[in-house]
Amino acid sequence: QVQLVESGGGLVQAGGSLRLSCAASGRTFGSYIMGWFRQAPGKERDFVAKITRGGELTFYADSVKGRFTISRDNAKSTVYLQMNSLKPEDTAVYYCAATTALRSRDPSQYDYWGQGTQVTVSS
Repeated sequence: QVQLVESGGGLVQAGGSLRLSCAASGRTFGSYIMGWFRQAPGKERDFVAKITRGGELTFYADSVKGRFTISRDNAKSTVYLQMNSLKPEDTAVYYCAATTALRSRDPSQYDYWGQGTQVTVSS
């Protein structure tokens, strides 16, 4: 069982940066592939990034590739999302999630979710 809590969201101007954190409870954090998703009002929850159990591989949505970086620290049971060159289109609630699925870009594949943290990018 895993509980996830996101933090680090806020208000930034276009071109700015934010670093999101997701802290996990328990002692099995390293057993999960971790993902970040985002959901804007009236839109579906979309894949942003994921990272393998030991951090060996990372994957990104095309819309954030080159701007966002996902990382994890299993000793701290924490996954991060560094967001640079933010655009107004990045405005959304950002969620972290945990899965055991190998192919995990679909939200339905994730077993545990955080409550989300709001990211607002002004123009």
